[in-house]
Amino acid sequence: MSCERPDWEHFEHGADVGVRGYGATLAEAFANAALALTAVLTEPERVAPRAAVPIECIAPDPELLLLDWLNAVIYEMATRRMLFARYDVAIDDGRLQAQAFGEPVDRQRHRPAVEVKGATLTGLSVRREPDGRWLAQCVVDV
Repeated sequence: MSCERPDWEHFEHGADVGVRGYGATLAEAFANAALALTAVLTEPERVAPRAAVPIECIAPDPELLLLDWLNAVIYEMATRRMLFARYDVAIDDGRLQAQAFGEPVDRQRHRPAVEVKGATLTGLSVRREPDGRWLAQCVVDV
């Protein structure tokens, strides 16, 4: 049995849901926070990474970049009617460039649980943990 921390998790926050991603790099933590976002809607394993959608964000600090990133993912899911299973993220000097890989929503197979309306400032944190891994988290409005 491994004592290793997960790459992502949810945390409770009233009627909403917190999403938290960890990673060896800031980009990996952001990718895993987005995977936690997908997991609010459905089991990520149910989603096939068939099509790539480019996403770019720019923000003055890591916290606002995380907020913009998650809201961009939510926007792409809503407007394209897609779910994403994998995120390839690169971050350089406040600029995030990513590819989100997924497929159109299939209600029978994906069984979406809720609709995520947006990422919020509540619980917003991007920091390096004592173990050296990055943590990226916030609460999403459902």
